Amino acid sequence: MTKGKKRPANGRNRKPRDETSAGGVVFRKEGAEPLYLLIRDSYQNWGFPKGHLEEGEQPAAAALREVGEETGLARLELRAIVETIDWHFRFRGRLIHKTCHFYLMEAADSKTKPQRAEGITACRWARYDDAARLLSYANARAVLAHAHALLSDNGAQPAFQPAAKAAS
Repeated sequence: MTKGKKRPANGRNRKPRDETSAGGVVFRKEGAEPLYLLIRDSYQNWGFPKGHLEEGEQPAAAALREVGEETGLARLELRAIVETIDWHFRFRGRLIHKTCHFYLMEAADSKTKPQRAEGITACRWARYDDAARLLSYANARAVLAHAHALLSDNGAQPAFQPAAKAAS
């Protein structure tokens, strides 16, 4: 027998890999009630558009870029920070700890184009109750509820002003 620590089987005891993403709860006005944009992924789950930050990219900029890429929407305005959530999942046997920054965004257009190359199979505008029912994950429903409360309390506020970068 060898002395020392045993290596973890299948990496199950290793520290999770941290990943950071940003995305958007996109709305557009239709009458008095906002419509929210959901995307369906390749696993048939409904959620919000989001993706990884690129090197040196700020979360708000990444959120706008990812939402535009995944939905085909070009005219988007940041309205507010919704919240930052995190969760754990396994991908190819490796434990991942994901942190995602969500922003409330207003879309000027309604026509979408799902980014099929990234596994986005559909985009759908839905009223709040329908969106909450369609969302596949509880944490996404909580993000939607927070975004809806922001809109209900404040309406569509002027354009979001991201915090200035700290001087280095």
